[in-house]
Amino acid sequence: MPPWETPPDQLPAVAPLQKLLRALADPARLEMVRRLAASPVAEAPCSDLYEGLSKSTATHHFKILVEAGILHPVMVGPSRGHRLRRASLQEAAPGLLDALMATLAREERRP
Repeated sequence: MPPWETPPDQLPAVAPLQKLLRALADPARLEMVRRLAASPVAEAPCSDLYEGLSKSTATHHFKILVEAGILHPVMVGPSRGHRLRRASLQEAAPGLLDALMATLAREERRP
């Protein structure tokens, strides 16, 4: 395990709802979470989770999502990546992730 990867049993608790919503309020971070939620394995290399951001800006957004307990930094093949903490989110805020993803899907279908 790389030194920057936190073992699953040492991950921080999912943040209180207000902090979760603040972390998800940014469009770039919400898109990162959407991409992970759409992935069958809910993990992907960092570079697959954003477009149009500098690496340092993306790193800042990842840090906020990790601190809120939404993402878990992991190795994905030879690259750094993130895993969505779906079960932890469901336990801390039942239905929140599903409601957000359903709303985003509806918004994408609007003309």
